[in-house]
Amino acid sequence: MPDDVTQIRTLITDWADAVHRGDLDGVLAGHAEDIVMYDVPPPHHGIHGLAAYGAAWPPFFAWQAQGACFDIETLDVTAGSEVAYAHALLRCATPEELAEHPTLRLRLTFGLRKQDGRWLVAHEHHSFPHD
Repeated sequence: MPDDVTQIRTLITDWADAVHRGDLDGVLAGHAEDIVMYDVPPPHHGIHGLAAYGAAWPPFFAWQAQGACFDIETLDVTAGSEVAYAHALLRCATPEELAEHPTLRLRLTFGLRKQDGRWLVAHEHHSFPHD
């Protein structure tokens, strides 16, 4: 059985792969029913619950289908026995955006909890630096 850090890294990399493919079922897998996400676009008070989280993804998939990337560059995980957090930097932009801003990176933070022996993402925070 892989250790907790390895399980969480796999959960997050599988999630990012699902995002890149536009696979909503894969994006939702491994997320808690009571997920809270603070995303780049509104609503600024956050998205609460798995159904609302799922509803937020189709517009992103449509944008991404125009040639945007969603690639993890760095991923750090810290795990306790019941809770964990992770943070990552991703290339998330169209080729034109990256040409204009080659160092632009999406910042992600994940809060996870172990439920019935399985790690679930309970919190996500997505942001871009604001210059």
